[in-house]
Amino acid sequence: MQSAALLDIIRSILAQPTAPFHEDAVRAEILIQLAQCPHVIVERDDFGNVVALYRRGEAEARFAFAAHMDHPGYVFDPGAGEGAKAQGGNDPAGEPAATSYGPVSSTFLGGVPKEYREKNPPTRDFGAFAMWDLPACEMREGRIYSRACDDLIGCSTIVALFRELEERQAEACVYGLFTRAEEVGFVGAIRLAKSGIVPRSVTVVSLETSSEKGGPAKMGEGVVVRVGDRTSIFDAAVTATLVQLAKAAEIPAQRCLMSGGTCEGTAYQLYGYRCGALCVALGNYHNCGPETEIAPEFVSLSDVEGMVKLMVHAVISPEQPDPQEALREKLEKGVAEYARFG
Repeated sequence: MQSAALLDIIRSILAQPTAPFHEDAVRAEILIQLAQCPHVIVERDDFGNVVALYRRGEAEARFAFAAHMDHPGYVFDPGAGEGAKAQGGNDPAGEPAATSYGPVSSTFLGGVPKEYREKNPPTRDFGAFAMWDLPACEMREGRIYSRACDDLIGCSTIVALFRELEERQAEACVYGLFTRAEEVGFVGAIRLAKSGIVPRSVTVVSLETSSEKGGPAKMGEGVVVRVGDRTSIFDAAVTATLVQLAKAAEIPAQRCLMSGGTCEGTAYQLYGYRCGALCVALGNYHNCGPETEIAPEFVSLSDVEGMVKLMVHAVISPEQPDPQEALREKLEKGVAEYARFG
């Protein structure tokens, strides 16, 4: 996919406001984008997650690429009473604390440290929720700056994947999962996993923008094949396969743990799915800029392009031999070679 076409998708999705449990605008834009793909079937589960399936030909789906539609923000809270804490976010006991933007009480949902929130950075009111008053999308020196790269960039790459498959008239089958309320504990992903809508035989690949500080990934040096996150290690064979596919297609890639946060791969894995993960290095994670100032998140456009290329390559390539079997054979040759010493 050309950079201009990918940027059009990214801009259209980043333009939509979002917060946990208020992903309606993002979901509506995704559905508009997917309606342009004649081989994509879309359904919503009873929680409002979007499950999209590209199918052309007789192939069965091997992968489901998953991203979430929300981002930390202030959410109207009908249960917030008088005396609620003034600055929002989580109090020392871990309970959500209330604030006010405009005329309504609200709760900050998502992980932004208190020292950032207590400076009362400007917000933009969207009725039932508010976001930091930051640009929706700006391009500067090859980087995308936005109030919500996490995880609208991931959502954009799934749409780009489907559009690219349509353009190629690819004989393939793949799921795209767009989930709600990830920022408060993977609520949408857990509900989707428990529903069984996506067959357990499908490998789920979590897509994220992940803090460069949790690396050692370097922004601009390629898509990250994510070995694990702060909480979990993902399937070793899936990780090795993604690395192998990137190498075969000459797609710049980095193999890193990325322990700056926990992603939906952990949730899907806990509910019985085989999981891998891809991400791009993220700056100003959750809008946390230098010197406790709220600032736009940013990612490298070239890294995002690489992620889309690797996703496409994974879908259209034949099923790969088990990379662990090749490693096993190599090690066993060593065992045989040195048997005379033992």
